Parts: sequence; C-alpha cells; structure tokens
Amino acid sequence: MKIVRTALLASTLAITSLFAANPLDEAMSADGLKKANVKGLDLVYTLPEASLSAYKKVKLDPVDVTFRKDWKPDRPGSRLKMSTGEIQAIRDGVAKIVHDEYAKAITKAGFPLVNEAGPDVLQVKAKVLNLYVNAPDTKQAGVKTFTVSSGEMTLLAELSDSETGQILARAVDREEGRNTGMIQMSNSVMNAGDAQMIAAKWANILANALVKARGGEPKK
Repeated sequence: MKIVRTALLASTLAITSLFAANPLDEAMSADGLKKANVKGLDLVYTLPEASLSAYKKVKLDPVDVTFRKDWKPDRPGSRLKMSTGEIQAIRDGVAKIVHDEYAKAITKAGFPLVNEAGPDVLQVKAKVLNLYVNAPDTKQAGVKTFTVSSGEMTLLAELSDSETGQILARAVDREEGRNTGMIQMSNSVMNAGDAQMIAAKWANILANALVKARGGEPKK
C-alpha cells in the first residue's frame, strides 16, 4: 500500500498545481499526516507527536527521477530528438547528485548510512519529479546554447520508520536553477552545479532536522 500511495502522490504532483488544496492535500495527508510548517520547503505533512529523536542511523533509498510531462528532449540547436541513452544519462546524473548530497549531509551531521532496517534506523525515500532541463548539454561540436535558468525540479521526500514502514513525514518542494536575470551559456557544468545546489538545500534541511531532534545545534 505504501508504494501505491507514493506512486499516486507522484502522479498527482505531475498534473496538479503545487499549491492546489485538492487533491494534493488529500494525497499528502495520507497515513494520518497533518500539515506542518518547515522553513525552506513548500509543503510538509508530519505524523502528529512523531519524533526523529530515536533515530541514530539512516537508510537512504535510491533516488527516482521523472521528467515533466511537457519537457521535449530535443537536441539544442536542432529538431532532432535526444537518444534514449542521453535521456537516461540525465536522469541518472540528477539521481546521483541528489543521492550524493543527501549522503554527504547526513553523514556529516553524524548519522551513519546503513543498508538494513533497525529500531534506530530512519528510512529516507527521495524522488525528483517534474525535472525540466532548459538546455541539455549533449556535447555537440560547435553548438552553444544560452539560457537564463538551467531548469527546475520538484522533490517528493518521505521519512519512515525502517522497521514498521510507518510514514513519519512527507515533503514537497519545487526549486528552479539560479536565475541571474542575464542570458548565459548553458553547459553540463552549469546544469550539474544548479542541481547540486538545490539538492544540497534539501539534504541540509533533513540533516538539520535530525540534529535538532537529538538536541544538537542545527547548521546555519
């Protein structure tokens, strides 16, 4: 049931405005969660009276990535479609960046990553939804693409007890790449840097929540 609910929520996010009251709020509040305010995140629901203080380790699931429905995988500067391999490379690259940033922030905060469930293990499932890359870098010779922003992506994260599967919190946040207001050349370094910046923000919010729950001082 947990997998089905998560899939339904992901589908809802793909077709619903982020701030629409329904059906997004209904999907977010599944499993008895109630709306909460967390600085830096658009929408958060938590299990009433649940606490992260008992968790000393984290089981970080692989990150899933899906593109926004209206994203057109055209090669920059032409009408040719990107290959399946190129599209998968973008998906894999973003998934790795998000996973690595979570792993770095969590371990730096003092919480070891583990592969097995346990009474003191928090399970973290992160999905990247509605990924939109304005100008994918396919490294075509002589092709230069200029954009104002590298694109956008939305996080859907679930925190759960690794043993019971009980969902403790669910969060959604939409972020765009840096927009300086100036047109600049888009390339793989710029795209990866923006994705890394966004992922680091998400990861640090979780790491700080874990530290705070254990009575520590969150990173500022």
